[in-house]
Amino acid sequence: QVQLVESGGGLVEPGGSPTLSCQASEYPSGFYVMAWYRQAPGKEREHVADISKFGITKYNPSVEGRFTISRDNARPTIFLKMDSLKPEDTAVYYCRSTGETDDSWGQGTQVTVSS
Repeated sequence: QVQLVESGGGLVEPGGSPTLSCQASEYPSGFYVMAWYRQAPGKEREHVADISKFGITKYNPSVEGRFTISRDNARPTIFLKMDSLKPEDTAVYYCRSTGETDDSWGQGTQVTVSS
């Protein structure tokens, strides 16, 4: 099973631009999608963005134009560049790896947007 470790969260002021990282033990074999999800207090976990093995990206409309997902092709790591953060972006951000035979989640990293 793919192991995932997120980093880069913390307290950020509104308008800030942090970058989250998700280091995987490996990219899944075959076709895969790597994604970011988030869960705000009292809310269900929601999809934020994903990137496929072929580099195709998808975004939640609430973050499109502000967040950018990318992948390091030299090592199994994905990133989430977050721009123009808003208080409503406060959540635990999770990394997810979905392969042909595997579906793994990271432990999450807290992002708090507050002045």
